[in-house]
Amino acid sequence: MAKVQKEKKPSAFKQMLPYTKGFRFALLFALLAAVVSSVITVIGPDKLSEITDKITAGLQGNIDIDGVVSIASTLAVLYAIGSLFSYSQTFIFATFIQRFSQRLRSDITQKIARLPLGYFDSHSQGDTLSRVTNDVDTAGQALNQGLSTIFSSVVLLIGSIFMMFRSNVTLAFVALGTVFGGFLLTMIIMASSQPLFKKQQNNLSAVTGFAEEIYSGHNVVTSYNDIDKAKAEFKVLNDNLHSSMWKSQFFSGIMMPMMQFMGNFAYVMVIVVGAQMAVDGKITMGTIVAFMTYVRIFSQPLSQLAQAITQMQSANAAMGRVFEFLAEEEMLDESAKTKQLQDPKGQVDFQDVFFGYNPDKTIIHDFTAQAKPGQKVAIVGPTGAGKTTIVNLLMKFYEINSGKIAIDGVDIKDMTRDEVHDQFSMVLQDTWLFEGTIKENLIYNQEQITDEQVIAAAKAVGVHHFITTLPKGYDTYLDDSVTLSVGQKQLLTIARALLKEAPLLILDEATSSVDTRTEILIQEAMDKLMEGRTSFVIAHRLSTIKNADLILVMKDGNIIEQGNHEDLMSQNGFYADLYNSQFTEEVA
Repeated sequence: MAKVQKEKKPSAFKQMLPYTKGFRFALLFALLAAVVSSVITVIGPDKLSEITDKITAGLQGNIDIDGVVSIASTLAVLYAIGSLFSYSQTFIFATFIQRFSQRLRSDITQKIARLPLGYFDSHSQGDTLSRVTNDVDTAGQALNQGLSTIFSSVVLLIGSIFMMFRSNVTLAFVALGTVFGGFLLTMIIMASSQPLFKKQQNNLSAVTGFAEEIYSGHNVVTSYNDIDKAKAEFKVLNDNLHSSMWKSQFFSGIMMPMMQFMGNFAYVMVIVVGAQMAVDGKITMGTIVAFMTYVRIFSQPLSQLAQAITQMQSANAAMGRVFEFLAEEEMLDESAKTKQLQDPKGQVDFQDVFFGYNPDKTIIHDFTAQAKPGQKVAIVGPTGAGKTTIVNLLMKFYEINSGKIAIDGVDIKDMTRDEVHDQFSMVLQDTWLFEGTIKENLIYNQEQITDEQVIAAAKAVGVHHFITTLPKGYDTYLDDSVTLSVGQKQLLTIARALLKEAPLLILDEATSSVDTRTEILIQEAMDKLMEGRTSFVIAHRLSTIKNADLILVMKDGNIIEQGNHEDLMSQNGFYADLYNSQFTEEVA
């Protein structure tokens, strides 16, 4: 049986090519500038050789001062031109790298908006944040330090080799032979150390993810006295990061001293061999001086190349993680779809819906239900019954495996996700407020909302009085300096949902974070404000959904009972047992 060959992924640097668009001419000029600067650098020793020979010849007679000054002036002009081209090259590369990082971050931001919810359910927030921040920063810094160095060093290396052979073949072989062995050893070490840089980035991601998780749940960690265990886990991750970083930095750090040693050794060998050749009359003193400079020029780009390759390895590892993220499967393109609902009423139909987060495990089985416009539909059941999953499917966060979900008779498959989301206001158990004023948080991405509407919504959920006690009222800026209780945050998110002009409302455990008294006040306000809206309520306290028009009782992904509160209680089935058990617990 033939083996299926795994498709080879393109290298990170190859995937980088599209980001050079708009900079290719500038990069070509930078490459040309590197060539000019390097050529001028290798011409310098040849001019120094001429000056040395003129001075040496003049020691036995008159020194040709005019000739020395002429050569020195030419050399000064060349070095000035070389410096200008070298600066131009550095400036262009630095500009390109910063723009590359900017484009990469923009693509990541757009990618996040196109990723399905399933990606974020299966990846930690810390890992995603590490790719957006640490990996992009690492790639930018490494490329900035290494990319320009590689171009100039390669040209300088080739130019110095050419000029050495042009000056004297014997000394050229002496210099190259002593340095080249060290360079080959360097390449072997660098090749073997590449996995360490990838491991370093992965370990950094693990530390970032753990820190984000622990700090976000700091109160829970503290209340459960889990600090020592958290410290121990962090120590393991931190030690792994330290180990991988130490090893990668050790190998990268050993390159420069090794190349410096080989360069100094070549320097000594050229002096020894060159002195003997000068005594034999085979070369002039100027040739030895030139070669001493060439050895320095030759060993310098080798050291720079070793360091630049280290930077490129780090950049390759970081960009590999970023491009891996950018290659994740996206939600289906819906640009060809047109708006389906002109005057939505709020009727929702579930018809034979099957769904599973994994293809081999179905968790929603043949779900069929109807919510009429203006009805309050409660979805109840034990943990893991599929209540929140139904809401995720309704919001089109996930695509169903089979069946149909329709709003006002229109299959949501024919609607864009944006159009589906426009039909809903949503309040989740986990509150989310951004840094901004209270009014900005309440209005959030909605237009033509008046101050009177904002205040009315706040009053309806019972948070208006609290807001007025703040120093700047509705203009109070929410940041770390303003402390809100979980209940207050939830009230604000509920007020935000009430402000949205949408025919459908989803409340997923929306009152679970507030006390019973506040819950009753919110419930009364919601009952009034939900008039005319089709509402889906997931509630853990069954006493709060007694007035629901329709209660769907779920267990193991199936609707096992449905009806209003009185009907279900009279059946004396699963719902009645669940309700009575909660009532007994509350009384106790």
